[in-house]
Amino acid sequence: MTEVTAGHARRAIVEHTRRLADAAAEAGPGATVPTAPGWTVTDLVAHVGQTQHWVAEIIEHRITDPARLPTEMAELPTDPREWPAWLAEAAQRVASACSDDALDAPVFNAAGDERSGTRFWLAGLLNEAVVHGIDAANAAHRPTDVEPAVAAALIGNHFAMLTSPTWERQRPESAHALRGTGQTLQWRATDTEDGADAWFVERRPDGATWQPATREADVTVTGPAGSLLMVLTRRRPLPDGPDGEGTDLGIDGDLGLARHWLGNTAHVSG
Repeated sequence: MTEVTAGHARRAIVEHTRRLADAAAEAGPGATVPTAPGWTVTDLVAHVGQTQHWVAEIIEHRITDPARLPTEMAELPTDPREWPAWLAEAAQRVASACSDDALDAPVFNAAGDERSGTRFWLAGLLNEAVVHGIDAANAAHRPTDVEPAVAAALIGNHFAMLTSPTWERQRPESAHALRGTGQTLQWRATDTEDGADAWFVERRPDGATWQPATREADVTVTGPAGSLLMVLTRRRPLPDGPDGEGTDLGIDGDLGLARHWLGNTAHVSG
């Protein structure tokens, strides 16, 4: 599997936040965000910058008790011309907070999995910058581009989130919908190094599981890692046809099973 180092992730957060700022400036503060229904570009900028400042505070203060999480959010500048600098400051602050020295420090992990808190937040913030950067690009009618290695890492993080104890507690309706009787889904990237990135999902009676593997499945979706990420995060639709004709995706098997998975895995925020 392709791996993204902490340094790579930090640089990508800063870069994708910059791209988001550029797209937001082009779209304008009142523009709607097609891939985040109900949101405007103002909402998008506020959410990303405030989240980055909020997480930076958690890591900087080594907060381990969820009862002590910050309760105040950074204030979005009223002048949109100040947003690029504000976003750049937020991205750099959280990148600095997630330094190598902090990677394994005691910090609250909201997923409750085996990762250190800082590693959990670093992956989550990379996802925020990339996926919401796609949202901003869509609002500005710009093309999107996600490095295959980064997209692959975020797909793994996506499945880790959906199968975490926290998802079961916070989104029980989703977690229950993803249970099954052994149905399997294979997602495979075609553009990462050696074409070795694949994610195998099994829907079991006690919950969905995933592992990095290539196996026969009831449905297999293949394509560039960036396209798979956009489909999985519902930033672009799954093709209508069973073979993905006319797109960069290939689909083999039970298209309805893939649609069911996507229909029950929406993130809580945009």
